[in-house]
Amino acid sequence: MATPLLLEVADALDTAAVDPDIRVVVIVGAPKVFAAGADLQELADGTDTDPVETPRFLGWARIRDFPKPLLAGVEGWCLGAGNELAMCCDIVVAGEDARFGQPESNLGIIPGAGGTVTLTQLVGRARAMLMVLTGVPLSAREALAAGLIAEVTATGEAEDAALSLAAAIATRAPRAMREGKASVREAARMAEAELIRAERARFVALLGTADKAEGLAAFWEKRVPEWHDR
Repeated sequence: MATPLLLEVADALDTAAVDPDIRVVVIVGAPKVFAAGADLQELADGTDTDPVETPRFLGWARIRDFPKPLLAGVEGWCLGAGNELAMCCDIVVAGEDARFGQPESNLGIIPGAGGTVTLTQLVGRARAMLMVLTGVPLSAREALAAGLIAEVTATGEAEDAALSLAAAIATRAPRAMREGKASVREAARMAEAELIRAERARFVALLGTADKAEGLAAFWEKRVPEWHDR
């Protein structure tokens, strides 16, 4: 997900947050790809001199701080920044064909927007280690069993299912929904902000490595990367 699009999502949520007529927001993607990760050219241009608190980093913080119920309807691939966006949502409904993963290690980097911190809180240390260190995605059913998502629907029905759930939530007391969300999230992320900042610092440090450059080159050239640990 390129930074301009990420910031558009953050802007839209900021607008929704202060609109009394909006009680619930649903995020959906394309039929075969919810979101396939960060923009590779942005990664290629990034260096280890980049600041931690970039507009992108602050945009993610704005999305995570959205106070109203936030749902996602996921079909197809939900990878990297796409999975991190899904993890910002309070309830995720996925089609049977959905796949959730953090494949950043394929490019010589790590997740940089909650893909180690929030992921571990949601699915546990063992599953998070498997996903981050191997890059292998979870199927929708595996994601459901791991606690990453809330519901699996037939392929192509995730958006309708998420909208139906949102409609039901919208009939309930708005303040109770906001306070309920805040309480549940507080219980799960007492030190999340500090941890995500530390994760981002590690991510930025990796942007200046030869292995990052090799990972991107191998991806573009469709070959196996040759890592040099530098």
